[in-house]
Amino acid sequence: MSDKPLITHTYTADPSAHVFDGKVYIYPSHDRETDQPTNDNGDQYDMVDYHVFSLDEIGGDVTDHGVALDMKDIPWVSKQLWAPDAATKNGKYYLYFPARAADGIFRIGVAVGDRPEGPFTAEPQPMKGSFSIDPATFVDDDDEAYMYFGGIWGGQLQNWQGETYDPNGKEPEGDAPALLPVVSKLTEDMKEFAEKPREIQIVDEDGELLKASDHDRRFFEAAWMHKHEGKYYFSYSTGDTHYLCYAIGDNPYGPFTYGGRILEPVLGWTTHHSILEFKGKWYLFHHDCEISNGVNHLRNVKVKEIFYDEDGKILPVK
Repeated sequence: MSDKPLITHTYTADPSAHVFDGKVYIYPSHDRETDQPTNDNGDQYDMVDYHVFSLDEIGGDVTDHGVALDMKDIPWVSKQLWAPDAATKNGKYYLYFPARAADGIFRIGVAVGDRPEGPFTAEPQPMKGSFSIDPATFVDDDDEAYMYFGGIWGGQLQNWQGETYDPNGKEPEGDAPALLPVVSKLTEDMKEFAEKPREIQIVDEDGELLKASDHDRRFFEAAWMHKHEGKYYFSYSTGDTHYLCYAIGDNPYGPFTYGGRILEPVLGWTTHHSILEFKGKWYLFHHDCEISNGVNHLRNVKVKEIFYDEDGKILPVK
């Protein structure tokens, strides 16, 4: 399989890929050139809209369906439309997105459309009780839908270790348990949380929570959920060590036992992905910075086939 960027006429990142109506649809962030400073807060990721892309075959032509949602059409958003995701249920399509509200705090919004490619119409307010970034939706075999989310540093997860936003919140250190992502079941109309979001435990082979100092394995951002042969696979980015990792559980809430790495560091600072099955094969969608020669906020989407061993472990991508 070619390792060339799927999309080269514009910058794309954080690809959430799904199979809808027999096609693969990709819901990425839309990077753009900006004069915002590059820092750990992520000010350089100054996106203002979303495009949706589709392809009939992996390796085939990619269609850009144009702007599906623009920041100017979302009443509560002040800036930074970061990594989105999409889902379908009840004959509708839902686009979920994080963005900063007027107070500078990230919330998660939802927009609704009649077709996978949009256009999408945003709800006038963010989802009640939402916070942080990187929403990833998963509709299980029983038709129950869940959202997984969270990201530290610029994603502000460290500011939500209590019931309210703490601007002085810090990431734990040393042998303290690492910060954990969160999950909530969604309401039947897919627009709100059906319960208070709860932490997702990621544990080692002894059942112990991963430590804050375990930067090679602990969660940082980029939650994703998929199901393979009855098991639930929670995958994520380790952030500052640049690995894509996964953990396996028996239900959508976890706990999830660390399973290994999927992808080694790529060109560029961030890594963010999705995993899907299409026509009997499994694929990893991710990004790097090939077309910008390493500029970390000007990225491009790629796809690779992945494989499982007889024990259900994901084999590392070569």
